[in-house]
Amino acid sequence: MKTKNIVLITSTVLLLFSCSQNPFTGKKTLALVPNSQILPMAFAQYDEFLTDNNVETGTSEANMVRSVGQKIAKASERWLNANGYQGYLDDYRWEYNLVRDDQVNAWCMPGGKIVVYTGILPITQDETGLAVVMGHEVAHALANHGQQRMSAGQLQQVGAVATAVGSQAAGVDEQTGALFNTLYGVGSQVGAMLPFSRSHETEADKIGLTIMAIAGYNPDEAAELWQRMKANSGGQGPPEILSTHPSNDTRINNLTQWAAGAKAEARKFGVTSFK
Repeated sequence: MKTKNIVLITSTVLLLFSCSQNPFTGKKTLALVPNSQILPMAFAQYDEFLTDNNVETGTSEANMVRSVGQKIAKASERWLNANGYQGYLDDYRWEYNLVRDDQVNAWCMPGGKIVVYTGILPITQDETGLAVVMGHEVAHALANHGQQRMSAGQLQQVGAVATAVGSQAAGVDEQTGALFNTLYGVGSQVGAMLPFSRSHETEADKIGLTIMAIAGYNPDEAAELWQRMKANSGGQGPPEILSTHPSNDTRINNLTQWAAGAKAEARKFGVTSFK
């Protein structure tokens, strides 16, 4: 039991002293891995990705991605500065690239490194639809979701060790111990890690909606974009409880309800008309 206690005490100490604050929600968040380690790795991986993929430059679509990204980043900085977070983005290195690929996808690495795939452009349709996607992806970086997921992964590993040690201490045989470990893996994944990911997606949807509105884009269009995403997927997808993302219908309902609040927040920054 001594080893188990050490593991549990270690995980408790990590939770107590390795937290940061999400500026958009005010909540304490896991920060076991500092951004001083994460960002250099992210920047290096992003550069490697660009080298290995077909990056479009100079086209109207590539220019649109860069223009929308710059507006979203500027809106983010305006919101952070107005809410007492001056300097929050000092270590970010914004970059916006369009990559020729049929995937219906986009992503943002920690520190503001964004990729949009050409496959998503027929669904975004225009600049406003693209702003919905990029606002969401930028929100992940702003809220340090990558840092939180890496930290949660470390805690999950600590928990797995504690489960294995506890099984041995209880005198169970090796086969039963393996079963305990399997159950821990499934239970922690469905019960903790997947909802953790879904909460990040929902949080990024809401933050992204506010940011795009401050950038001058109509937040009412966010629900419309997800209607098109739903149609593109044929309405198919795993049950929400087994997915890292909320269902399309959940997102559409949330975005519809939040649009008025995003417009109200934008008005605080003098934005009264949207495109």
